[in-house]
Amino acid sequence: MSVAPDPAEIFDRAVAEGERRLDQSTLELVSTSFIAGFTVVFGVVALGIVEAAVEPQFGAVAGVAGALAFGPGVVFLVVGRAELFNENFFDPVATAVDADDSWLVGSLVRLWVLTFAFNLVGGGLLVAVLSVEGALPAGAPHVLARTAEEIVGRTAAAEFVKAVAGGALVALLSFMLAAADGVGSRIVLAYLVGVLLTLGPFDHVVVTILHVLFGALLGGEVGVGALAATTAVVTAGNLVGGLGLVTLSHVAQVKGAHESDG
Repeated sequence: MSVAPDPAEIFDRAVAEGERRLDQSTLELVSTSFIAGFTVVFGVVALGIVEAAVEPQFGAVAGVAGALAFGPGVVFLVVGRAELFNENFFDPVATAVDADDSWLVGSLVRLWVLTFAFNLVGGGLLVAVLSVEGALPAGAPHVLARTAEEIVGRTAAAEFVKAVAGGALVALLSFMLAAADGVGSRIVLAYLVGVLLTLGPFDHVVVTILHVLFGALLGGEVGVGALAATTAVVTAGNLVGGLGLVTLSHVAQVKGAHESDG
């Protein structure tokens, strides 16, 4: 029976993974970010299809079924080692904190900007393709459009809080993945986080934007202004939850342990 690694060992693993992510060439980073964008769309589509199929007979249970259907989208990201914005908070920041001579600000900004941009490019292209009439089963376009309207219809405060929770949950996934030794454990962790993220529903900015884009292309009442406002609020919430609530607290935990040992 294997012993779970302690926080210091998890941090060291995260530092190594963060170095790999920060050292990617521009072509590699753009490619993996593009792949992550269209990969997560399959989870969004699965959610819409399953909810549409279950809702007529089982009502509110359809939301749970949709969450269960979305989970594999996160598994594909984790197993495929694709680069998804927010999921790449903990490891690179651990590397930056561990560095002796620099906070690696330029490298972090490069990683996050390119990841965010090409997540949306890759995801947006597949959303556009699947929004063609007849591409999705009957009922799924209505569910996706309705979800988009619900997202942009929330108050800014509610959206921000959901984004804080979503950012924390996805950053926590990164921390837990650093503690996992086997592929099976990584799959289970990724699936559970994907389900919890959707059950909230808690907001991950890339997934949220792609949801809203689906709604706009499928006839939902979604304006450009609402999309821009939602993007700004969710991004801010993800940063607070992912960087502030989870990443910095774990960094403080490890630094405190080092001081105690010293």
